[in-house]
Amino acid sequence: MIEVNQVTKTFKAGESEVRAVDNASFDVNPGDFVLIFGRSGSGKSTLLGMLAGLIRPTSGLIRIKGRDIGSLSDNQISELRATELGFVFQFSGLLPTVSVLENVMLPTLFCKDGSDSRSRAAELIRKVGLFGRVNAYPRTLSSGEMKRVAIARALMNDPSLLIADEPTGDLDAETEYEIMELFKKLNQEGMTIVMVTHNPDLVSYGTQTYMMESGKLSERDRSSLPGVRSSESQPKPDDQL
Repeated sequence: MIEVNQVTKTFKAGESEVRAVDNASFDVNPGDFVLIFGRSGSGKSTLLGMLAGLIRPTSGLIRIKGRDIGSLSDNQISELRATELGFVFQFSGLLPTVSVLENVMLPTLFCKDGSDSRSRAAELIRKVGLFGRVNAYPRTLSSGEMKRVAIARALMNDPSLLIADEPTGDLDAETEYEIMELFKKLNQEGMTIVMVTHNPDLVSYGTQTYMMESGKLSERDRSSLPGVRSSESQPKPDDQL
């Protein structure tokens, strides 16, 4: 599904050059749940931005479903994002003046066929556990509820790949567990997910795990990640213990 081959991204910082991503290579197969760990500033968000076509690599190759995204025009990349990719940001980014239902429906504005979008949005809201909040406004939602709305919005155009950038970074441990269990369920249903996080305690959710340090990406065995807890010690709500 995804092929990343020797991808590098450099930025100018004054008279010096910073390699945010340095010669990264990895593959993602359909149904994978890829977790990329790393500290802030390690380059992991830049790597995701390139996968989503939001940032163009300085060198290297990225293919998504066989398409070299580096060769696509801006309009073609936008079409690819609208039809194949769902993106969940660290912060939910909901529009405060429209309802949950309307927030979830937003991606249909960028597709030619918006038929039956209200019923699909309502079904996705139910799927993420918020059916009773269809007509609520973001200001009335908890952080976890807003994140669920953002996930439903990312799924609205039925993408083949879900990309998540620190989706639990602003959540408490219990809400983080709930969101990760939702990602786990989506993955078990066949959704391919690539997610970056700074929290090694989430390692048990991944089918592939990588570490990013100073722009360098390396595949890691789960047990080799620093600070990793066993799956039995993952944070869980009391009623799940």
